[in-house]
Amino acid sequence: MNIARYSIERPTSSWLLLLVLLIGGFVALQNLGRLEDPEFTIKQALVVTQYPGASAEQVEEEVTVLLENALQELAYVDHITSTSMPGRSQIMVEVKETYRSAQLPQIWDELRRKVNDANSRLPPGAGPTIVNDDFSDVFGVLLALTGDGYSLPAMHDHAKYLRRELALVPGVAKVIISGRQQEQVVAEVSRARLANLGIPPQRIYELLATQNTISNAGRVRLGNDAVRFATSGEFTSVEQLSTLIISNPGAREQIYLGDVADIYRQVEPIPGHLLRYDGEPSLWLGISFAANVNVVEIGKDLRERIAELTYATPIGMQLNTIYDQPAEVDRSVSGFLTNLMQAVFIVIVALLLTMGLRSGFLIGFVLLLTVLGTFIFMYLADINLHRVSLGALIIALGMLVDNAIVITEGMLVGIQRGQNRLRAAQDVLRQNAWPLLGATVIAILAFAPIGLSKDATGEFAGSLFWVLLISLSLSWITALILIPFLGDRLFRKGVKVAENNAALYNNKIYHGYRKLLTTALRFRLLTMLLMGALLVVSVIGFTQVKQSFFPSSNTPVFYVDLWYPQGTDIRATADDVASAEQWLLGQTGVTQVATTIGQGAPRFTLPYIVELQHENYAQLIVRAEAGEQLPGLMAKTSKYIASAHPDARQKIRRMEIGPPVKAAVEVRFSGANPDVLRQLSAAAQAILNADSGLSFVRDNWRERTKVLRPQFNETHARRVGISKQDVDDLLLANFRGKRVGVYRDGTELLPILVRAPENERVYLEQWQDIQVFSPALNRYIPMPQVVDAMPLDWEEQIIHRRDRKRTLTVMADADPNHHETPAQIFARVEAAIAEIQLPPGYEMAWGGEHEASSKAQAAVFKTLPLGYLAMFIITVLLFSSVRRAIVIWTTVPLSIIGVTLGLLLTNQAFSFMALLGILSLTGMLIKNGIVLLEQVLTEERSGKSGYQALVDAAVSRVRPVGMAAVTTILGMIPLLFDEFFASMAVTIMFGLGFATLLTLIVVPVMYSLVMRKSEYSASY
Repeated sequence: MNIARYSIERPTSSWLLLLVLLIGGFVALQNLGRLEDPEFTIKQALVVTQYPGASAEQVEEEVTVLLENALQELAYVDHITSTSMPGRSQIMVEVKETYRSAQLPQIWDELRRKVNDANSRLPPGAGPTIVNDDFSDVFGVLLALTGDGYSLPAMHDHAKYLRRELALVPGVAKVIISGRQQEQVVAEVSRARLANLGIPPQRIYELLATQNTISNAGRVRLGNDAVRFATSGEFTSVEQLSTLIISNPGAREQIYLGDVADIYRQVEPIPGHLLRYDGEPSLWLGISFAANVNVVEIGKDLRERIAELTYATPIGMQLNTIYDQPAEVDRSVSGFLTNLMQAVFIVIVALLLTMGLRSGFLIGFVLLLTVLGTFIFMYLADINLHRVSLGALIIALGMLVDNAIVITEGMLVGIQRGQNRLRAAQDVLRQNAWPLLGATVIAILAFAPIGLSKDATGEFAGSLFWVLLISLSLSWITALILIPFLGDRLFRKGVKVAENNAALYNNKIYHGYRKLLTTALRFRLLTMLLMGALLVVSVIGFTQVKQSFFPSSNTPVFYVDLWYPQGTDIRATADDVASAEQWLLGQTGVTQVATTIGQGAPRFTLPYIVELQHENYAQLIVRAEAGEQLPGLMAKTSKYIASAHPDARQKIRRMEIGPPVKAAVEVRFSGANPDVLRQLSAAAQAILNADSGLSFVRDNWRERTKVLRPQFNETHARRVGISKQDVDDLLLANFRGKRVGVYRDGTELLPILVRAPENERVYLEQWQDIQVFSPALNRYIPMPQVVDAMPLDWEEQIIHRRDRKRTLTVMADADPNHHETPAQIFARVEAAIAEIQLPPGYEMAWGGEHEASSKAQAAVFKTLPLGYLAMFIITVLLFSSVRRAIVIWTTVPLSIIGVTLGLLLTNQAFSFMALLGILSLTGMLIKNGIVLLEQVLTEERSGKSGYQALVDAAVSRVRPVGMAAVTTILGMIPLLFDEFFASMAVTIMFGLGFATLLTLIVVPVMYSLVMRKSEYSASY
């Protein structure tokens, strides 16, 4: 099909395509979903089992191991990590990265079936097991409800109202409330009074448990009516509990519960999770969004609905924003759209200045149409606007104009040679259509490894490939259809016909290049030796380039993780953190401090790592006025914590981008004996502590904790009819409170606890005064008769396992005030830790950023050979010559020269995104080489000698190849100021700058060497 003739002589079709791209692109841009970062699935589920009273070792052996064995049978499982603690088992199930979000519901169903089957084999007192497959939900809007003078239960009532109303906003998937403190009804029973009255505590327990239960009394027929029995006696107020008769059956004196107990309602004194906002107790509301929605628009709807609900907010309560993803997305996407427009503007200006007004306008206008057309196909393919997809468009800009430049240049040169516009268009399309298609496919395939990568990093950055596939494919179509159509109208007048072919390239740039090329061809062996030497130097220099995985986020937020000694009470943690909150709030530049104590916050960004329940853990989420203030604030905070909170171990970090890692450097030791694992940990920690680039060195088993071990005298106890369970129940009721029933308050079910008054449970030494009731003797006896002593001992409070093996992980983070990257530090400490002698049966493995980066790169390199093979085959097929393909591919390894120079000069790290930059360079280099060699063949077919054809072809391609490089390099400028894309931008700018020289000099020289025709040497 003669595309040029069709597009010129059928203008209606061409105008229609132009208008569809122009108008449709603007409409699609307005309707595209907007996100801060691309969606990727955190393929984890949390399996939690309670086993009250059990030690960590008992939990591990009786619960964790049983459930792990059942879960390991699932074919989808990648890793199983577990934490066994006193009274609780937490198992994290991680699914293989090859599975995507659509497959997870079925996987979680099978997981639940395995867990349910194993539940029947749990020991008495353990369970039920809860499977939390919403663990990876992201609550993009995080709000804090505070209330001066209000209790947490009162705030919870209003929070429930807000949850109900906000969940109805279209596009909102879920609203949760975090930080709720469980209310309870407490009966403080004096043990001395009970002992004097001879009332066994079990009687109080049974009465409170049965009096307020709902039981079925049946119904009776009265005439034609069915009438239900509803026996009275349920408590309708807490005060009614005082009237409960507890005297022994048959006793003459009636004794009421109120005679021996103080009964009141309170918030549970030992909370599981505490939340504060700017130092005030608070509840947090997390709001998640439905998939494939424009969160910016939903954010506006949410803000409007919250404003409407102000009338229902009690005076003194306030709803504060901790994190607002829609606002962050709006800023992020707006910034990227600005970068995109700046890049388009820079490219168009560069084209206008170098190609002439008409040629520059033509190429620039087609570039704009191509970008807008890409938005249409992104909308149809459900690809949202976010950091990666918009960055991909900016990366593609330089390559998008390549096809247009070649067609425009060829058409313009044809007209300058005296051809009419149609003939010039037909000739350039006939010569370049298929080579440009092959070059475009090769440029797309260069990004295929990331698009086909199955790991989380591939899922995160995969849209890079698909956007480039759409945009580059569209650029080939618009170059073939719209350039001839618009060129026919723009080149009707004002194009001067050259006197001869030489006049087309008669200026200083062409003369200078011709002289340089002829010199290189004369000394071609020396030229290639020089290039080889530069390559060796650059490879050596590359070892000095910093390595990293993903950079930090630009959001002005940082985290302060505080770990107190293992065994610290959560109330002590909260008290100590309070002063740190006040200090931070007093620092210049700090706008808010949100604190979570006892566990991590709800996941409000994808890369956020949610810490599981630990009473000795607290995290402060600190927002600053601007990102530039973070380094100074983080350094000051680190010094303050070290001096004012010496018991706390700190980890200060910025928000992350990309798949998260728990620590920069991790080494895992696996084996059976905890003592041996701790010895290995100590050896590794000594090495890591000695490195100045690391901070917060620790292991995940933490310190051993104190435990009281009442020495139960079974012989004496049996003699008086007292069991170990009786002693445990008494200690529980005396010091913590024993749950004995449920009090109904509307929709709330409040536990009823019985415990000793405060003056009887404050001092541990009073345990010898406690009396235990003997059912056999029907009287109270002193506890020392059945408990010989209560010594203080030490125990493992945390036992971690990985893939069914006890595993202790030593972790360390890069000092935020240090200049080195984790990869540089890892390279320094790796050998020393590897020399640690492992006893037989013990294993060591690396984790952290090294493992994550290695897995990500391995996933890319797994598909890289296939992609490169396809690119090489296409190159061979385009020229029907292996030699010519080798000539083009020679330039690929040489591109590392420019890349190394650029990264060292700008002090940028070689990150995962820089790796993608090198992949894109491969496509650009091969594309330019194809364009040049195709022109060489055209010149040879016209009858020119080999040498003359080579030089003339190279000279005629100076402007297309040079302009393609210039526009790409200039288009990268906006990305230099984005931390996420900076290393990629530097890689492409410097690599392509040097690669242009490779294409224009090395390709002709290699061609003359590889093809070995006599004409190439005869002219020297």
